[in-house]
Amino acid sequence: MKLIIAIVQDQDADRTIQALTKAGHRVTRVASTGGFFSTGNTTLLSGVDESQVQSVIQILKETCERRARLIPAGPNVIESAAMMGAFVEVEIGGATIFVLDVEHFEQT
Repeated sequence: MKLIIAIVQDQDADRTIQALTKAGHRVTRVASTGGFFSTGNTTLLSGVDESQVQSVIQILKETCERRARLIPAGPNVIESAAMMGAFVEVEIGGATIFVLDVEHFEQT
């Protein structure tokens, strides 16, 4: 058995959960906060047989979008303000996926 941990953007979470449950996968949703922008995201937990791992990963790829976001160009707020509106585009989103071996699983 495998435990899949997927960190997704909040705006992708509902669509992803619906697709996973429609495909017969159980999923648990946990609210979390990202480190880069300190914005809300969602951590999804799903225990699956090894044969189902690729199915879950494919659903995550299909439902979790990458997006462009503008951030201030300077390394700090004062320098960014001095640059008066200089921004850099960065790509965010998609899914960060961890697949872990599960030594023991029990549902009571």
